[in-house]
Amino acid sequence: MQTGGASGSMRAGVALAACGVLLMSLSACGADGGSAAKGDGGSGGKAAHAKAPTVDLKRIPDVGDRLRKEIPANSRQVVAVYGEGKDSADSRIVLYTKNGSTWDQTRSWEGHNGKKGWTTDHHEGDKRSPVGVFTLSDAGGVLGDPGAGLPYTESASFQAPHYWAKSHWHDFDYVIAIDYNRVKGTSPNDPTRPEGQSKGGSIWLHMDHGSGTSACVSLSKSGMEYLLRTLDPDQHPVVVMGDKADLKA
Repeated sequence: MQTGGASGSMRAGVALAACGVLLMSLSACGADGGSAAKGDGGSGGKAAHAKAPTVDLKRIPDVGDRLRKEIPANSRQVVAVYGEGKDSADSRIVLYTKNGSTWDQTRSWEGHNGKKGWTTDHHEGDKRSPVGVFTLSDAGGVLGDPGAGLPYTESASFQAPHYWAKSHWHDFDYVIAIDYNRVKGTSPNDPTRPEGQSKGGSIWLHMDHGSGTSACVSLSKSGMEYLLRTLDPDQHPVVVMGDKADLKA
């Protein structure tokens, strides 16, 4: 079954039989398949922080003027990814919602980013997540639509290869495409790279397996379900992501 903006022919175009294209797409987002990782793929990462939400913020905390100016004026949902350090794979993911002229912190989760950290000049295979502000416009996964607001493509073609470590098998049960070097309005596993293959792509929010990724941002299954059900195209959601120093610049 497919919903949202995905067409029936897209499922066939990204089927597992076309493994050359598919594995390029998955490997760009997943972790090394041959290495073991902590945690299990079904519920990796930690639960949402329990402290009370922070409300009536005048601006997104710890995001400097450079990136703040890149957040579209009409965006009322921001997923902020605070990387622990330039070379760290650990991050905190926070959802902020704008009410009137102020922001409320609604949820936060512990998660991971690229295993080698962050970069302002991402390239295919560098194992670093790109720093920047990116729109969030499409979602999908192996599992059925959990009630996503974004257009959602359900397909077995998202399944991580089973020669990867077992802890990674559920990474792509749910994914949200980060609009870096991709065509908006297509399934997250569409392999088109408008800026060329060398700039990388298939960078997603997806389920956590307990350690760093190849470039994606990962969080718990419950966190992914919450984001899928909460992010609303009419609110023009974006992700602001990077290590703490670059975010504050």
